[in-house]
Amino acid sequence: MGDAARHEGKRAENEPGLVIITGMSGAGRTEAMHTFEDMGYFCIDNLPPTLLLSLVTSSNIPGQNEGELRLAVVCDARNRDYFKELAGELAHLRREGIDYRIIFLDADDTSLLARYKASRRLHPLCTDGRMTIAQGIAREREVLTELREIANCVIDTSDMRPSELRRSIRAAFSGKTPQQGLSVVVYSFGFKHGAATDADIVIDVRFLPNPYYDPDLQPMTGLDAPVRDFVMGRRETQEFLTHWKALLACVMPGYVTEGKQQLAIAVGCTGGQHRSVALAVATGEFLESLGYRVHVMHRDLSRAEIEGEGARHAHA
Repeated sequence: MGDAARHEGKRAENEPGLVIITGMSGAGRTEAMHTFEDMGYFCIDNLPPTLLLSLVTSSNIPGQNEGELRLAVVCDARNRDYFKELAGELAHLRREGIDYRIIFLDADDTSLLARYKASRRLHPLCTDGRMTIAQGIAREREVLTELREIANCVIDTSDMRPSELRRSIRAAFSGKTPQQGLSVVVYSFGFKHGAATDADIVIDVRFLPNPYYDPDLQPMTGLDAPVRDFVMGRRETQEFLTHWKALLACVMPGYVTEGKQQLAIAVGCTGGQHRSVALAVATGEFLESLGYRVHVMHRDLSRAEIEGEGARHAHA
């Protein structure tokens, strides 16, 4: 498809190569890590700060050799023996000229206490049984005070849903538009080869006139101009596309708002050779024009071509 799809693995200029995720336990660090992972970052949870510099300079990190390093690490108070060394490691990174950003996730004490009670998990500073959850939260906040002050981005998740946190992180750290944050796969398929069980949206276009019954078009596919012209030039197709595009324009922003990362749209006809192929391409082009990252594929096209070749040999 277009440049957005071909270069989705490249880091935008305003995306840092290294992101350090820290903050209060229960404030959403895991959700943040998953968000960076969806953004194409190589993520490591609970990393001892003393390993930061050696990790960043390691040749084993994906993208490091191509100059497109995207690494997100979680450093938090679970590493009590190492956490105090983080400030020194950050100074080492600066001396080495390594660009990094710190995201600090916070929440008020009431919210954190409620989350721990709901999850029934131990607070990381309460593992020895000598503190209550409230005392552990207070101690952790004290330990993290200086780090919060130097963070590049502080997000208060007290009243946030996970989808809202994901949106906030993308807005602060991603060079992509909200639409580009949703990866869309559009694929054609043939119902006679099985239903599209992995699709979020399935559209059946078997009601449209079928080029298969034209002897000249039968051996071709929806990627060939004569078939494409046959399908796209029909009045029925034009009417369908008007409503189909209106539906997509309506629902796609909702998926973006919800924070969905990947969406599969399946376009099906009888054999997956003519109508569905042409309309899957048209659907992909329309979504790409709206700014989405789109990849178009054809699930059953090779199977249809093989069957067509066999039929021609049998007829000969």
